[in-house]
Amino acid sequence: MKNIYPVFFTKTETVVLVEVPDLEILTEGTDMVNAVEMARDAIELKCVSMEDDQMEIPLPSDIGTLNVNDGTFAGEGVTVVSLVDIDSGAYRRKIDTKSVRKNVTIPSWLNYEAEQAGINVSRILQEALMNVLNVQRQ
Repeated sequence: MKNIYPVFFTKTETVVLVEVPDLEILTEGTDMVNAVEMARDAIELKCVSMEDDQMEIPLPSDIGTLNVNDGTFAGEGVTVVSLVDIDSGAYRRKIDTKSVRKNVTIPSWLNYEAEQAGINVSRILQEALMNVLNVQRQ
């Protein structure tokens, strides 16, 4: 599911407080960039959890109907409303750590050498793919 939710961001002296009123989410970030990342992560996690529990996910409110003075952190600093996009399908793929079986073809002589050296070919393939894709283990 892809969507865009309105989020209250309240800047204090030390952190940015985050509220997603439609999903009853409260979190915080060290700065605005981190606060947006934290908001996106929290929204996606909540939506994935609700999907798994077969609960109805609330639709986003119209940003024009929201009042920052009604927010949980209204008195803590300056609050702005912004939109945060989410993709629960992409989030689900990112957090899914189950293994997937793939058939790989290598020359017999290379297989023999790997077995003789006690090398785990699956592990080496994973490391090589992560290196080529420039990604890290989740």
